[in-house]
Amino acid sequence: MNLFRTLTEKQIWEAGIDKWRIEVLFGGEVMGEVALLEINGLRTSIEDTHILHGINLKIMPGEIHAVMGRNGSGKSTTANVLMGHPDYEVTDGTIYLDGKDLLEMEAHERARSGIFLSFQYPQAVPGLQVGNFLRRSVAAVRGEEAAKGAEFRSTLKEGMDRLGLDRSFLSRYVNDGFSGGEKKRFEILQMMLLKPRLAILDETDSGLDIDGIRTVAEGIDAAIRGTTSGALIITHYNRILEHVKPDYVHVLIDGRIVKSGGPELASELEERGYDWVEGDAE
Repeated sequence: MNLFRTLTEKQIWEAGIDKWRIEVLFGGEVMGEVALLEINGLRTSIEDTHILHGINLKIMPGEIHAVMGRNGSGKSTTANVLMGHPDYEVTDGTIYLDGKDLLEMEAHERARSGIFLSFQYPQAVPGLQVGNFLRRSVAAVRGEEAAKGAEFRSTLKEGMDRLGLDRSFLSRYVNDGFSGGEKKRFEILQMMLLKPRLAILDETDSGLDIDGIRTVAEGIDAAIRGTTSGALIITHYNRILEHVKPDYVHVLIDGRIVKSGGPELASELEERGYDWVEGDAE
């Protein structure tokens, strides 16, 4: 097999290789890497109220993207639509995960296909212990074998140690009496065990102190960086992005992505607010 046939566009660009020269000298056609997530012209509404107005977004394997914007800009709507929330109607556009039509899938099928949504406001489930919940979740999404044996226990222990969760945490009831920080750490622990293709993290930094943000950021990096998975971080502020350096930052204003850039864009928004990009949405 020609080695150069395995090169992707991103690898060629990062290595500074001349794509044309490779194809001429070695006869190898460069592979076009399939996007992990590809959104084209997405328009959505809820109860006849239009919220998203033609969003385009592409996340490649291994990338972390952030969506920033004010309250009511459509950030959480984007997360809910990706996860298949029944209250939202997609009126136009397409969404593909690993080249598969996401809009043809129910919410549970999306979860099994590798989408994980970290909720902004996790719900308590009195009577269901954390340890049992984690095993059931992993079995439902990744299969019964993945929820058994040494590998599951090792991943669980590593995740709890990284997130600063005591062993006794497993015997508590899901989100029942949890502090804000414990709820967010628990969401990240679920992500680490489920090993999703795409992690959608909706306001994961809300309610966290500085140490909590750093710990959660380390969990996100551990789950995504160095893998073929990806993440979409939804946030108001730059705090968590100072620790999880996103590959791209997108600004959402009134249901439209009006500006995209690198991690420096988040810092600029922190300093200048959203007024200076708001005109691009008009």
